[in-house]
Amino acid sequence: MSFSSRIANVFRSDRLIHDLDEEFESHIDEAIEHGYDPAAARRAFGSPLQHREASRDLLIAPWLDSLRSDAIFGWRQLMKRKITSAAAILSLGLAIGACTSAFRLIDALLLQPLPIAKPERLYKLAYRGRGEQTAVDSLDYADFGQLRAAMKGAAELIGISSVDRMDLTWQPGAGLAAGLEKANVQYVSGWMFASFGLRPALGRLIAGSDDLEPGAHPIALLSWDYWTRRFGRDPNVIGQSVEIGRKYGIGNDLFQIVGVVNEGFTGTEPGRMTDLFVPATMSAFVNRPEASWLKTYIRLPPGVAPAAVEQRLRAAASKILEHSTTPWLKAPETIGMEPAGGGVSGVQRDYRQALAVLGVLVALVLLIACANVANLMTAQGTARAREMALRVAIGAGRRRLVQLVLVESAMLALLASAAGGLFTWWSTPFVVGRINPPDNPVRLSLDANWRVLAFGLAVTLAATVLFGLAPALRASAVKPALALKGGEDPHSRRRSMHALIAVQVAFSFLVLFVAGLSAGTFERLSHQPVGFSTERLLNIDTTAERAQPPVFWDQVAERLRAVPGVETVTLADWPPLDGYSYKFNAISIDGGAPSAVQAAFMNVSPGWIDAMKIPFVAGRDFRPNELSPSVAIVNEAFARQYFKGENPIGRSFAGRSVYLQGQRFQIVGLVRDARYRYVRQDILPVAYTPFHRLDAKGAVQDLVDGTFSVRTASPNPLALASTLRREVTAIRPGFHVSNIRTEHGIIESQTVRERLLAMLALFFTAVALLLAAIGLYGVLDYSVFQQRRAIGIRMAIGAQTGDIARPVTFDIAGWICAGSLVGLALGIGCARFIESLLYQVKATDVGAMAAPALALIAAAIVAALPPVIRAIHIDPASVLRSE
Repeated sequence: MSFSSRIANVFRSDRLIHDLDEEFESHIDEAIEHGYDPAAARRAFGSPLQHREASRDLLIAPWLDSLRSDAIFGWRQLMKRKITSAAAILSLGLAIGACTSAFRLIDALLLQPLPIAKPERLYKLAYRGRGEQTAVDSLDYADFGQLRAAMKGAAELIGISSVDRMDLTWQPGAGLAAGLEKANVQYVSGWMFASFGLRPALGRLIAGSDDLEPGAHPIALLSWDYWTRRFGRDPNVIGQSVEIGRKYGIGNDLFQIVGVVNEGFTGTEPGRMTDLFVPATMSAFVNRPEASWLKTYIRLPPGVAPAAVEQRLRAAASKILEHSTTPWLKAPETIGMEPAGGGVSGVQRDYRQALAVLGVLVALVLLIACANVANLMTAQGTARAREMALRVAIGAGRRRLVQLVLVESAMLALLASAAGGLFTWWSTPFVVGRINPPDNPVRLSLDANWRVLAFGLAVTLAATVLFGLAPALRASAVKPALALKGGEDPHSRRRSMHALIAVQVAFSFLVLFVAGLSAGTFERLSHQPVGFSTERLLNIDTTAERAQPPVFWDQVAERLRAVPGVETVTLADWPPLDGYSYKFNAISIDGGAPSAVQAAFMNVSPGWIDAMKIPFVAGRDFRPNELSPSVAIVNEAFARQYFKGENPIGRSFAGRSVYLQGQRFQIVGLVRDARYRYVRQDILPVAYTPFHRLDAKGAVQDLVDGTFSVRTASPNPLALASTLRREVTAIRPGFHVSNIRTEHGIIESQTVRERLLAMLALFFTAVALLLAAIGLYGVLDYSVFQQRRAIGIRMAIGAQTGDIARPVTFDIAGWICAGSLVGLALGIGCARFIESLLYQVKATDVGAMAAPALALIAAAIVAALPPVIRAIHIDPASVLRSE
C-alpha cells in the first residue's frame, strides 16, 4: 500500500475498521460455503479484534495515528479544564503575540532588504570627523561629483538626499491656498533607478540624462504607494504639474510628472516612504558649498570584492575631504563602507536600540508565561499521576507518554499562537502609529513575509518545548507502584515549581527594573527645563506664494496682535526646538583667529526674546530698523565659549555658514541659555540675529517663509488656531499657513521614542506582574492541596492561624527573595547596554531598585491571600476522615 494511502487511512479510521470487519466476515462465509461448520470456522480464524488490529497497523501510519489519538485526548483534556486552559492560552498568546509583534517591527525597519536588484551589493559611504562621536554619510554636491569621477570603473556612486516633508500644490498658478498639501520628497541621482533595476509602472523613470545640469529638468516621479493613495492609480497623472516647496528648489518650482515607479519601492529610508522623486540637480543645495546633503551610496559591480573598492574609496575620499571648507571634516579619522541593502534612515538610527530593548522585554515576558504554564501543567500532573501509572502498567513506553503530554502542550501553544497572531495584527500598526506625530508619521511596510511567519512558528515551537518538556519528562518517569498507592513524594515536584517561581520573579524584576528606568527617563525628559516659557505658545508656520518684502510680514504680525485672545506676536525662522538649525563655522572674535567650535544662530524679530520670556543678563533687544548682518544677541554659552565668560556686549564676531559668508556682527545683548534644537541636546552657543536681513548685494531681502510665534490669553492656544489661520490668508492672500503647532506639541514630538518605550515597558510590566501573581497563586494553591493532611493534623492539635499560614508561605518567600536578587543583578548588569536611552536616571538609584521589589511584594501578597485563606479554613475532621 502507498504511503499516501496509509496517511489517508488514519483519517478514515471508522471506514477502515468497517472494511476490515467485512473482509473478515467474507472469509468466514467463504469457509462455511465450502462445508465448514460455522463455529469451527470462526474458531479457526481466531479473534476478529486481534486480526482487525494487526491488519489495521499494516494499512495505516502508526506514528500518525498515535499523534491523532493524542490530539483527540489532549483536546478533551483542554475542554475538561476550560477556565485553566483559557487562562494559559490567553497569557501565552499575549506573550507570543508580543514577541511576534516586536519582531515584525524589527523586520520591517532593520531586516527587510530594499526591493531592488541584488541589495547585498549596495553600500554607503561613512566617515567621522575629528572629535565627532557619530559617523556621517553625506557630501555636498561638488564633492560627490568629484568622488564619483574618482571611483569610475570601480563602482557606481549614487547620491540620494534625506526624505523631506514639503509643501506642494497640484493646482499650479491658483495660489497656495487652492490646494496646499504635504508629501515626502527625495532628491536622487538620475541613474539610481537603472542601477537598482527598477521599472516604470506608468510612464518613464528619471534617467541619468535628467540629472546632469542644475535646474535643467524640472520633472518628478511618483511612488506606487503615493499614486495609489493620492490619485487612485489614475493614469492621467502623467503630464500633470506640481509646485514643490519653494525654499528647496531652484529656478522654476513647477515640476512635471513623468512616471510612476514599480510597486514596492518607496525610497531608501525605512520608516519614511517617499512620495515624489526629483533629480538631485533640481535641489537648491546643488549650488551651495558646505551643504552636506547627499548620502553617498556605492553600488558594487558583480564579482567585485568590497575590500578592494573600500581601499580605493578611502584614498579618493581622503583627498577630497582634505580640501573641505568645513574644519572638522579635514583629515577625517575614519572613512569606510557600510552595508546599505536594507536602506539607511534616521528612524533606524533612533529606534534600533529601543527595538532591541523591546525585544528583550517581550522575550522575558514569553519566558515568564512559559514558566507560568509549566507550573500549571506540573500542578495538573499531580491529578494525572494515577492515569500515567495505569498507562505504564498496561505497557505504555516512556516515549509514548512524553509524546502524549507534548501533543497537549503543542495544542495549547497553537491555540495561543492563534490568539497571539490576532494581537500581532492589531498591535504592530498601533505601535507604528505612535512612533511619530501625525504631521510626520512613520510608515513601514508591514506585509507578512517568510521571516515573520518563520519567527512565529519558531516561537510557538520554543514555547511548546519550554513549558511542555519538563512536565512531559516528569509524567513519563512515573513509578506505577508508588503512584497507584498514592505514595508519590510531593516535595520534588514542589521544589521544581518553586524554582520556576524564582525564575519568574527574576525575569519579572528585570522587566520592572527596565520599565522603571524607561518611565523615569520619559518623566525627566518631559519636564526638562528648556530656558523659555512654553505656556500658551502657538507657532504658525507660514509660506508665501512668492518671496515677500519684510514689511508685509510685519503687517501680518501687527494684524494678528489685534485678534481677540492674542497677547503677543513675534517672528522667527522656525519654532524653538523644532529640530532645525543654522550653524556658523569658523567663529572669529574681534578679527582674531577662527575657532573650530561651531555656533548656532537664529533670525528673530524685535520682542521675540521677551515673548519667549528668556531673561536678559545685559544689553538690549533689537531695534525695529536693525537688519542682519549687523547686530546680534548671544546667550551665556556663547559668551563662555568664545569670550571665556567675560561680558561680550560691544564686542564683535564673524563667521560663515552655508547661507552666510564672512558676516560680521556686533553683540548688543546677552541672554540666559535656552535649548535650541533638541530637548536632549546640550546647551549650544547661540547667536540671535534680526529677522529682516540684507542679501549679498546689500538690498533688503524678500522672505518666502517664517514662523509667527503667538502667545495667547487662553490656556488652550489651539482654540485660536482656525481663527489665526484664516486671518493670515485674509491679511495677505499670498500667504498660507502650512502648519500650526503648540510649543508643548513640538516638545512632546521629541519624546516620542521615550514615551513609546515607557508605555510598552509599563504594559509589559503589568503583564509580567499578572503572570507572576498567577504563577505564585498556582504554586501556593498546589502546596495547600499537598499539605492539607498535615494542616488538618496541626489544626486538630490546636495550631493558630499564623502557625498554618507560615509553613504555606515560608518556603516560597525564600525563592521570591532569591529571584529578586538575581533579577537585581541582571538589571544592574544590563543597564549599561541601554545607557544611551536613559536620561538623568541611573541603575544604581535607590528608587530604581526598590520599586520592582515593592511591586513584586505587593503582587505576592495578593496572590498568597486566597491559598492562605483556604488553608486556615480547612476542616480537620473532614480531611482526616477522607485520609
